[in-house]
Amino acid sequence: MVFLFRKTYIIERMSETALYRKYRPGAFKDVSGQDHIVKVLEASIQNNKIAHAYLFSGSRGIGKTSIARIFAKEIGTTSNDIYEIDAASNRGIDDIRELRDAVHTLPLESKFKVYIVDEVHMLTKEAFNALLKTLEEPPAHVVFILATTEIEKLPDTVVSRCQVFNFKKPGIEILSDVVVKTAKKEGFTVDDATAELIAIMGDGAYRDTLGILGQVIGSSSDKKVDYETVAGMLGAPESKAVHDFITAVLSKDSEKGLKAIAGVKKKGGKMNLFARMVLSRMRSILLLRFKGITEKDLVSEYSEGDVTFITKIAGDTSMVLTSQTMTGFIDTIESIKKSPISELPLELFVIENIKA
Repeated sequence: MVFLFRKTYIIERMSETALYRKYRPGAFKDVSGQDHIVKVLEASIQNNKIAHAYLFSGSRGIGKTSIARIFAKEIGTTSNDIYEIDAASNRGIDDIRELRDAVHTLPLESKFKVYIVDEVHMLTKEAFNALLKTLEEPPAHVVFILATTEIEKLPDTVVSRCQVFNFKKPGIEILSDVVVKTAKKEGFTVDDATAELIAIMGDGAYRDTLGILGQVIGSSSDKKVDYETVAGMLGAPESKAVHDFITAVLSKDSEKGLKAIAGVKKKGGKMNLFARMVLSRMRSILLLRFKGITEKDLVSEYSEGDVTFITKIAGDTSMVLTSQTMTGFIDTIESIKKSPISELPLELFVIENIKA
């Protein structure tokens, strides 16, 4: 059984992107964007109040397994007493029965044996029932850390026996900062606008963001990562298309808006990225107009062309931008993910915006 756990762990690590493995946080101080979880776990260690079962819930690539490993290490568990199980591959009742038998053996060299069960929602109904019995009466030397991207699929009886931690998706600012710092460690320079582009494509996941950065760095012939190169690699639209679309929406020019979308589509641009770039700049226009940020704040986030555009539009009161427009566009972005025709939600937004 131990061999099976180790084998699963090795396969999992081999499939991860190189930069994510290289810069995976090794201590709580290295963790970004999950302060609400880190503080509670650190307090439980300091107060010697270690629970027998934890449940880490959140989207993929945001640090659930990394924090599980750090927590195991912080409570004094060595690598020989940490067991990682991929529930997607070991999901049957026989696997959990073997686990149930294994937990009763004492740790090899630590106070605790820690079992990290990834994608725990993949277990069969029978396997969950077997796991439940172990969670109800676990040996004192065992700590379970269950991780899932779909907590709604877990039986309530399992969830109720765990301390539940809900992980947050890191925002664009946090991911952009990670991109800049990681690139610097690799000897590369990335400007803020390019870092934002990579962060947007990372879609709220550290693993995916660093995976994209790794691809970009791998294709670079020098030590500088420029916006044009990254945009070309990722299918990012030109700034002009973004500016034209925003201008069209705020001036209620449906023809111009639809032409901007068609232009992005024709050049192979990705609609989800296009929409996110639009949203980011519309937000900055709104905040600048209502004094929530200054032009100086824009310089650290956007290219010179974007700063000029955002500043100009924010000062033009004929360009109407309301909170309702922003809310509607956020809904449009969500619709892009589900639509079989990626540009359709944007086209509908333009048309409906003219009627509003």
